[in-house]
Amino acid sequence: MIIETTKLINASLLTVSGRMDALTTIQFETAIEQLVSSGEEAFVIDFNGLEYISSAGLRSLLSTGKHLSSSNKQIHIANVSESVKKVFDFSGFNTIFHIHNSVDSALTAIS
Repeated sequence: MIIETTKLINASLLTVSGRMDALTTIQFETAIEQLVSSGEEAFVIDFNGLEYISSAGLRSLLSTGKHLSSSNKQIHIANVSESVKKVFDFSGFNTIFHIHNSVDSALTAIS
């Protein structure tokens, strides 16, 4: 998995590509934790390049989302591929997270 982080005006953008599974979730969690430690309040996760997400990836995303939510931080997900969208729909993640068709849409939704 490759994670690129970009600081935008009202959020940090994490562009995630590759596979999010038991071997790579620690990278995702570490990237988010570093940004939280630096004071970031809002996150947009761009999954355009995410090819696969396993149950471990879902657990990591859910845990991260709960942690951020309990700290009054925002997380929005953008550009979910069709294969990952099917997993989100099946697992109910489409009702747990704010999912947007584009990064711009996600950024607009951040209050």
